[in-house]
Amino acid sequence: MNGLEYEKTVQEAGALAKTRDLFCFCAFTSLRYSDMAALKRTDITEDKLYITTQKTNDRLPIDLSKNAQAILEKHKGSEFSRGLALPVISNQKMNKYLKDLGELCGFNTPISKTCYRAGQRVDEIYPKYELIGTHAARRTFICFALSNGIPPQVVMKWTGHSDYKAMKPYIDIAEKTKSNAMKLIDNAWKM
Repeated sequence: MNGLEYEKTVQEAGALAKTRDLFCFCAFTSLRYSDMAALKRTDITEDKLYITTQKTNDRLPIDLSKNAQAILEKHKGSEFSRGLALPVISNQKMNKYLKDLGELCGFNTPISKTCYRAGQRVDEIYPKYELIGTHAARRTFICFALSNGIPPQVVMKWTGHSDYKAMKPYIDIAEKTKSNAMKLIDNAWKM
């Protein structure tokens, strides 16, 4: 689907537009769904937000990117219950709408998942959009930051990860990205 058709479809469906904004906000800030859903206007200054994470109960200052600020600005004139900063929808509904958005975007690459049921190996294949959930936004932030050279200790300050063990899966992905990027450079320099 081309960008104009996609935008028109999403704008016509208010829940999909909210989902897009909430997912992107999480991807621009590293917030978990639960922390984004609890974010109040009083937690936000001009260029930072301060959040006490639900999972670890840590108080984190998170710098706001221009994209995150734009989403907050878009919703600034609206009133939400309990002084919330964003038009929160339930995690379950948001996950459903993310799958709808993923399908609209054509994220249909087959993905194989293996699990064991009653001791038997079961391989199932899903289109990629069926596996998208709210936590993908947080993973996107972390992988993007690491693959663009932001040191893990800085990323950990934003995300609230307390040790490298929790960050290791993301660091491994970033290392693979860097390795693949070097292969692209090598291929570009071949004569």
